[in-house]
Amino acid sequence: MPLHFELVTPAKHVRSDDVHMVVVPGAEGEFGVLEGHAPFMSTIKDGPLHIYKTAGAAPETIEVRGGFAEVGDNGLTVLAEHVES
Repeated sequence: MPLHFELVTPAKHVRSDDVHMVVVPGAEGEFGVLEGHAPFMSTIKDGPLHIYKTAGAAPETIEVRGGFAEVGDNGLTVLAEHVES
């Protein structure tokens, strides 16, 4: 079952997708999120967000600057202050 992933900034809704896994640059260190992850919230630091569309796939990387990541019943939402395009 895929993980629902949302990436938003104050300016726009950047991405909404079903993916295998996302690795987030958390303030306390990187953490990976798969479908079924326990509810969790973390601040994020500047760095790469790695999005794995399928198991074993090469990751897509998006640079994010600050913000929060929240894992809940409807998946992972990353609220970034800024996203490098």
